[in-house]
Amino acid sequence: QVQLVESGGGLVQAGGSLRLSCTASERTFSSYAKGWFRQAPGKEREFVAGIDWSGSSRAYADSVKGRFTISRDIAKNTMSLQMNSLKPGDTAVYYCAASASISVSWATVRPGTMDYWGKGTQVTVSS
Repeated sequence: QVQLVESGGGLVQAGGSLRLSCTASERTFSSYAKGWFRQAPGKEREFVAGIDWSGSSRAYADSVKGRFTISRDIAKNTMSLQMNSLKPGDTAVYYCAASASISVSWATVRPGTMDYWGKGTQVTVSS
């Protein structure tokens, strides 16, 4: 199965920016619907952003819309999440995920929908 590895997490001041990357182990990653989820201590894992297999359709949670941008690079087998105007509420472990399904309904997606997961990268936003 495809292996996913996140990178780019760290500590940033509120209002700052951070870019997360997810690297996949095989080229089939390009054919999967992909996305980012996050989980803060004491809270359930939640959807953050998603992109379809073609890269033409993107979706975002209301809490990050207008601030985060998801993208992918087929040649590099990578997916990125550009995070701008970060807030303390964005503090969480961020996970890269992928689904082997043809399509994913991002508006109703749950973590159980995804088939492959990275181990996560910590993002901490100070006030």
